[in-house]
Amino acid sequence: MAKQFDRIGSDHRAFITAQHVFFTGTAGPSGRVNISPKGMDSLRVIDENRILWLNFTGSGNETAGHLAQDPRMTLMWCSFTTRPMILRAYGTARTLHRNHPEWEARIALFGARPGSRQIYDLTVETVQTSCGYSIPFFDHVADRDTLKSWAEDKGPDGVETYWSERNRTTIDGAPTGIEANLNR
Repeated sequence: MAKQFDRIGSDHRAFITAQHVFFTGTAGPSGRVNISPKGMDSLRVIDENRILWLNFTGSGNETAGHLAQDPRMTLMWCSFTTRPMILRAYGTARTLHRNHPEWEARIALFGARPGSRQIYDLTVETVQTSCGYSIPFFDHVADRDTLKSWAEDKGPDGVETYWSERNRTTIDGAPTGIEANLNR
């Protein structure tokens, strides 16, 4: 049975921290809904109503484009181990690009990492837990280092070129604001 809460409780925080992957969902007022898996130790629960997650360079930049149009965001975790639970955090988020006044203080919570593109700051309005009885068991073997290696090989200039060429708009053509990260 689903239960709703108005904050992230200590049990919720422990559950979130134990998961190796989470999913993010955003949408603009029209166009495609985006759902993406995230990992790489890129999430921090700041307090009972606030979550930050570090976004790395990817093939698309849907979240930034969607949040520029509509600040709604949902994050979801599900347990692939012994505890059969799904947890969703619903709220509104803002995008912090690298030129944002809060960037340096926020990136310090994660440590500088190659390919860091944006930080998303989610104000959580509702937390919902539900059963995960149908979710299969999976073993976590290790985090992938492919994205980190890709960004290191490209170097900062190569990553910026990639942003300029591939991350300026969503697949629906909405601007993502990535220009804020470009040094050109």
